[in-house]
Amino acid sequence: MHEIVLRAGRERPVRAGHPWIFSGAIETGLDDATPGDLVRVRASDGAFLAIGYANPATTIAVRVLSCVDEDVDDAFVARRIAAALELRRVTLGDATACRVVNGEGDRLPGVVVDRYGDVLVCQFLTAGGARLAPAVVRALDAALAPRTIFERSDGAVRREEGLAGQTGVLAGAPPPERVEIEEAGARFLVDVVHGQKTGFFLDQRESRARVRALAGARRVLNAFAYTGAISISAALGGATDVVSIDSSRPALEIAEAAWLRNGLAPERAQWLCGNVFEYLRAEPDRFGLVVVDPPPFVRRRDDLAAGLRGYKDVNLQALRHVEEGGFLLTCSCSQHVPRDAFRDAVGAAAADARRPARIVAEWGHPPDHPVLLAHPEGRYFKAMLLQA
Repeated sequence: MHEIVLRAGRERPVRAGHPWIFSGAIETGLDDATPGDLVRVRASDGAFLAIGYANPATTIAVRVLSCVDEDVDDAFVARRIAAALELRRVTLGDATACRVVNGEGDRLPGVVVDRYGDVLVCQFLTAGGARLAPAVVRALDAALAPRTIFERSDGAVRREEGLAGQTGVLAGAPPPERVEIEEAGARFLVDVVHGQKTGFFLDQRESRARVRALAGARRVLNAFAYTGAISISAALGGATDVVSIDSSRPALEIAEAAWLRNGLAPERAQWLCGNVFEYLRAEPDRFGLVVVDPPPFVRRRDDLAAGLRGYKDVNLQALRHVEEGGFLLTCSCSQHVPRDAFRDAVGAAAADARRPARIVAEWGHPPDHPVLLAHPEGRYFKAMLLQA
């Protein structure tokens, strides 16, 4: 195992539990490592700090696996998977649609696993995560005996790590074209092969519950509707009608099929395939509840200023569609947008729209998306419910 020695005075974040060590904090040992190599990290005085895996080609040069000097083998990975599953059991009960492993939050950086019934979808986003993949698959198979373990490893992080995208069956049978899941009595359909992320937004569980509780006797607009989970939740909560708009026709086709699976009347729904921004800027139709959950506007730290302008604009336009006393549920999944900055952008939108608003509730990560206390970079999800 390679040994990494930190510069004097740079060990404090590691000792505090931060899972990333940046290249600028390293004195020696990094040049000898290849992407994904296991490394032992020491302070400048030689004291042991952590076990992790390295990538000398990236700014995040080491991702910490353990603060105990231990072997990283099949047994290690199995313990991490078992601990992750136990957390889901005590916080979500018998939920069969959830995130099973959330990277650093479950002390397996670079590894994401989502569960859709008996289908598991894995993302190995870093060189070290890819090295752990065989052990992760074995542990998942032993713990859950799924029908399918499918890989969807792609995106910007893998490109930064020097890895090509990887998709395919890791164990079991090929996944079905659409996987049906259940959440609080609602049925949703998931395309694990072609859908966004791993096919579904599991992190929006609380948003779906809030919408269902608020939607009764209201017209609902679901912007950036994707596969319609928010729309279905609104309808099951008693919405009079739901307008859903998204730029993806295949996603809306899944949404329509899932709507019917829930026994909902077709005439209560409108499915619009088009540009959400153009729709919001048009002469406004009014709704008792508007939901705005756009894709991330800030994918890199350098994009923060432009992204905040985007959040202000989309919320300003959305507020024009909220009837007097109605509600706006607005979300951001941009990792680089702090909660306070997001709140300020939405506040500026309300001021410019001349729609005084009050914050009714705010929330973030659900229990199956845990975040280390010392790792603020992991807190990407923000939701805010306003009354205008």
